[in-house]
Amino acid sequence: MCGILAVLGCSDDSQAKRHRGPDWSGLYQHGDFFLAHQRLAIIDPASGDQPLFNEDKSVVVTVNGEIYNHEELRKRLPNHKFRTESDCDVIAHLYEEYGEDFVDMLDGMFSFVLLDTRDNSFIVARDAIGITSLYIGWGLDGSIWISSELKGFNDDCEHFEAFPPGHLYSSKEGGMRRWYNPPWFSEAVPSTPYDPLVLRRAFENAVIKRLMTDVPFGVLLSGGLDSSLVASITARHLAGTKAAKQWGAQLHSFCVGLEGSPDLKAAKEVADYLGTVHHEFHFTVQDGIDAIEEVIYHIETYDVTTIRASTPMFLMSRKIKSLGVKMVISGEGSDEIFGGYLYFHKAPNKEEFHRETCHKIKALHMYDCLRANKSTSAWGLEARVPFLDKEFISVAMDIDPESKMIKRDEGRIEKWVLRRAFDDEQHPYLPKHILYRQKEQFSDGVGYSWIDGLKAHAAQHVYNLLSSLVSNSARLTVPGGASIACSTAKAVEWDASWSNNLDPSGRAALGVHLSAYDNQVAPGVVQPEIINNIPQITVSSPGVEILS
Repeated sequence: MCGILAVLGCSDDSQAKRHRGPDWSGLYQHGDFFLAHQRLAIIDPASGDQPLFNEDKSVVVTVNGEIYNHEELRKRLPNHKFRTESDCDVIAHLYEEYGEDFVDMLDGMFSFVLLDTRDNSFIVARDAIGITSLYIGWGLDGSIWISSELKGFNDDCEHFEAFPPGHLYSSKEGGMRRWYNPPWFSEAVPSTPYDPLVLRRAFENAVIKRLMTDVPFGVLLSGGLDSSLVASITARHLAGTKAAKQWGAQLHSFCVGLEGSPDLKAAKEVADYLGTVHHEFHFTVQDGIDAIEEVIYHIETYDVTTIRASTPMFLMSRKIKSLGVKMVISGEGSDEIFGGYLYFHKAPNKEEFHRETCHKIKALHMYDCLRANKSTSAWGLEARVPFLDKEFISVAMDIDPESKMIKRDEGRIEKWVLRRAFDDEQHPYLPKHILYRQKEQFSDGVGYSWIDGLKAHAAQHVYNLLSSLVSNSARLTVPGGASIACSTAKAVEWDASWSNNLDPSGRAALGVHLSAYDNQVAPGVVQPEIINNIPQITVSSPGVEILS
């Protein structure tokens, strides 16, 4: 994953900060406009350095991401001359041909800044779901700052915020507008009957288009449904293709976990079934705790579930990059689209089920997309996510949600429509028990003691801090309110017991979890001697107050 930084209309000689991507650094200046790019070369490593230009260099663009349909788009631009084979080279030419409305033509994950030097106008855009990270800031001097990371802003930027997914900023219009407007975004309940073969073909296409690469790649394989399907489809497609011959006859797969964790066991079984070259990485609770500070620095959030899920992925990405791999395919997004989180068992009807999936997808850029993007980018690794393919989402979110409803008495567990689509008796994609393996939270699947060890570590430090503060008659306000089990207040109404649960992850739905926690530390358990000694706190919105 690359990194971009643009300072547009800067009144002084501020230097652009550059992050992410070890392969090339590019900087372009036009008057008081600065465009910087830090490249991770995946397509056309030899000549695809950025910024990129049109023929006469009057249009300049810096891009983070991948445009999967770039070859098709080139065919729609017969009168244009391209300088590189880069997938991103089409953007400047599409702007010349179609103006600012070309963004919806792009199929991929992307964030970009485009400057038209003929009138000093510019546009900024982010992909539909927010797979790539992007932020916008406003300087004291009236300048506009655009960066892949918050760290790209300096003290000259008085205000900044996340650039919303599926939006375009136009300097000509002086504001934002949404370019991504699919039918599901209105949350109207669809009625298209479920067709397993249509869903299967759509996902296979989403995976295959993401195999576009000129560098070594692999798949992240936890042994759960989503990553296992990605690995299975990839392995099938690569058999006998040029990609397989170029990088070896077998697909490489990667998994991380504590010794003896559920994911390590399941991933090994899937890898053996598919015949991948499997790489199993182990870490300890202490390894994770030692990495927390660096993880927070890179992912730029204090969200609890994001941090604890990012840590194993961060550690694994470092190992993967050390093997010379630059791109991996991952399974994020399936649970949001199909209602795969265990609390969806409590959805009272298809209308609420569908609306909750819409809310989850809209929030992905703040959580799982942020985790996958920044945990990998920290080590110069790119993660591609086929479940968030624009066309696949359209197909999946157009299915009558009655088919997605979890009905245990009918044998329909979570994500049943996806499982059924790939339940092929004649040419099986996966073993049955893997295809129907129940959901594990990623941060549980790497080993149940990861979260529990992290909680114990945090509790001990909180205890030490609060003991000191209380003994000194101090007052402390901690930002943030009480956590709940679900993503929306509406979903909490599905089960009143969730309103008192302080763990914001799917662990709150233990009543419907079938996985054998036998011989494991029960999720959520922290040493009682630590918890009992922590001074009592009062939870209220917007903060937590500890009073003397």
